[in-house]
Amino acid sequence: LGIRLHDIKKAPLEERLAIAKEQGFSCGHLALSKVISEYPVDDGALTPGYALYLKRLFAKYELDIAVLGCYLNLANPNEESLRKIVHRYMAHIRFASLLGVGVVGTETGAPNEEYKYEEKNHSEEALEIFIKNLRPVVEYAEKMGVIMAIEPVYKHIVCNPKRARRVLDEIGSPNLQIIFDPVNLLDISNYQKRDTIIAEAVEVLGDDIAMVHIKDFVVEDGKLKSVAAGTGEMDYTQIVRFIKERKPYIHVTLENTVPENAVQAREYIQNLWNQM
Repeated sequence: LGIRLHDIKKAPLEERLAIAKEQGFSCGHLALSKVISEYPVDDGALTPGYALYLKRLFAKYELDIAVLGCYLNLANPNEESLRKIVHRYMAHIRFASLLGVGVVGTETGAPNEEYKYEEKNHSEEALEIFIKNLRPVVEYAEKMGVIMAIEPVYKHIVCNPKRARRVLDEIGSPNLQIIFDPVNLLDISNYQKRDTIIAEAVEVLGDDIAMVHIKDFVVEDGKLKSVAAGTGEMDYTQIVRFIKERKPYIHVTLENTVPENAVQAREYIQNLWNQM
């Protein structure tokens, strides 16, 4: 079980790692620009020495880096912006090859510059654009021996398990896998069918799930609001059983915690695991 390091109180990276260790976590989700302010993290800064320094720092606190996050829009229609985005992914993949991370993780974008939800996100055209732009990134991941993992999200292009399966099959690379975040597959329009949606995700994507995100949700003002595990409407029985039966030692990171409830959320999931 781990935590997004940017959900820990704002502090220099080493202090955040010490807190994560103290709170009982064993891995972390690292988004460079969200947790490192004491050093630059632009593409040119991501040298082998920097990677090996961070690797030693995480090892000092007995923390795996479950995900190196690079959540940028691979369907951006602006060619110059897209070129920079692809370059950023490649810099992260190269860095990850020395850092020893689980996966380089990303969501799946929107066919607009604002990275916002629109009906076109769920179109066939948008899916084809995403697959075309993801392909060279995955090819680079293959060269560098790194796993690239996409995270299906209802409001993005890869909005359900079947579309995610199609991306995996069309790219056809062992270096492309899935980050499974059950709540991200839900929306106000489908959340009451969540057990069916989660079961479909496990059936369609199970073998290719490389890591799991755990959060909860509440319904607020006609929308789903993400909250810490154990503080909303989710039933994790199906998810925890899947992990226990099929995914030994998989990285599972908590999301949408705050410093005051991170330990409580960890204990909530750990207790479910222990009882099952």
